[in-house]
Amino acid sequence: MTSMPAIAGVLTPAQVDATGAAIAGMQEDSGALPWFPGGQTDPWDHIESAMALTVTGRIAEAEAAYEWSRRQQRDDGSWPIRFVEGRIEDANTDSNFCAYVAVGVWHHYLITGDGAFLNKMWPTVWAAIDLVLKFRRPDGAFRWAGDHATGAMFDDAQITGNASIFQSLDCAIRIAEEMGQPDEEWEIAHTDLGDALRDRPEIFVPPSEHSMDWYYPVLGGAVRGRAGQELISRRWDEFVVRGKGIRCVDHRPWVTGAETCELALALDALGDTADAVRLIESIQHLRDPDGSYWTGLVFSDGKRWPVEKSCWTSAAVVLAADAVSRTSDGNGIFRDVRETLVPRARIA
Repeated sequence: MTSMPAIAGVLTPAQVDATGAAIAGMQEDSGALPWFPGGQTDPWDHIESAMALTVTGRIAEAEAAYEWSRRQQRDDGSWPIRFVEGRIEDANTDSNFCAYVAVGVWHHYLITGDGAFLNKMWPTVWAAIDLVLKFRRPDGAFRWAGDHATGAMFDDAQITGNASIFQSLDCAIRIAEEMGQPDEEWEIAHTDLGDALRDRPEIFVPPSEHSMDWYYPVLGGAVRGRAGQELISRRWDEFVVRGKGIRCVDHRPWVTGAETCELALALDALGDTADAVRLIESIQHLRDPDGSYWTGLVFSDGKRWPVEKSCWTSAAVVLAADAVSRTSDGNGIFRDVRETLVPRARIA
């Protein structure tokens, strides 16, 4: 990587660098990247924050984060849902949280080209995806979570989590191909899940009031093209607040930076990069002078809520800026997800 992401008139390279520094400043000595200093760490947001560290050139800090993931992985390939300052606060397993390590590892490799890193992290990715595939239902969707103590799984399949797993499977398959160890089961699972997200939405828990259930099938890569455009336009007016960002919950006057930047990433993946830039610009009111970002704003009374500057919100801004500026070698991590891998005849 030779330059820092920037968006003309929105974010300078120095500002993006300051956001990277703010993320690094929240990192615990263990390598964990909590929501905020003293707050919880979950395996998914931890990876997202590590990705932003890589984009901003903080390779040592990013690799410390991946090393934390490698060390904390349990023997079955999973991670607890929640840690607080090194203590396990929720020992159960979220299938999407476990899968996301593949996205981060592939992203880091795209930017650094570090084969030794990929070799070191490959067993972690393999064990995680092997674990996640146990959550797969006969209809191709993935159960969202399980009780770690008993092994029981909660049968519901959630749209957001499954859309994210779709991207994770694509990245895991790319890693396996790079390692010379392709896995047909992973490819079939990826194709079946994509078919389900596109053609059988009724098998998932109905979309909720949260914006993530709206745009994640596009962000995760399963729904693109005209279908993706139509999906986004369907609830645009429910969530998008002009000049302020997007609502996290459709009926509340509360915009959040991370969801806004994720929608920007989804729009960029559809080719609507100008709209994506406008969305990123719209949440700069959440930027703190130190480069970090407040989680959200209740725009009806102008109050920040929650009163925290979250690591993952800052990370989402960095990743969105990288995507629309086409800066790092990992800028297409969301844009380049493959919609299908296995011809239907081969599965049959």
